[in-house]
Amino acid sequence: MLLNLAFPFQTVPTSETSPGPPLMGPPPPSSKAPRPPPVGNCPASSVEPTSFPVIESEALMEDVLRPLEQALEDCRGHTKKQVCDDISRRLALLQEQWAGGKLSMPVKKRMGLLVQELSSHQWDAADDIHRSLMVDHVTEVSQWMVGVKRLIAEKRSLSSEEEAKEEKSTVTAEEHQTIPGFQQAP
Repeated sequence: MLLNLAFPFQTVPTSETSPGPPLMGPPPPSSKAPRPPPVGNCPASSVEPTSFPVIESEALMEDVLRPLEQALEDCRGHTKKQVCDDISRRLALLQEQWAGGKLSMPVKKRMGLLVQELSSHQWDAADDIHRSLMVDHVTEVSQWMVGVKRLIAEKRSLSSEEEAKEEKSTVTAEEHQTIPGFQQAP
């Protein structure tokens, strides 16, 4: 018998009268053991388990991309169009690589943490995670991480502007308040 290299668990007889067991390969299948299905006839149920992790990572991908895209929308109108377009292009690269299975689980998990920090306005923590990704996984993240870094910076800047406006309006409102019994000087 010869060993069939394409299907290592199947043997191909060289002649019908070959005496003795094969010299190498797995033991012959017993009549009780199920044989593997022929190639091309795999039932759909055998494909489903491999698609489950993809669904799980796609949900995680949405949990990361949605807040990043929302942050980008928040910055539009306050940031140059060219900068927003570049960030958008890089986020599309992130999505493409994630959907294509090109990102490792540590990168996905850290991006999840980065988005949490970004969403809660923890700019320094988000920046630290960005830096750690660039150091530890540079080949994996270099094409799109520049856009995430810029998005963190733009969102931080926008938040600072909003805080400054709120502070100014609070001070202005306090200046115009009148205290009962006192007249304001003209």
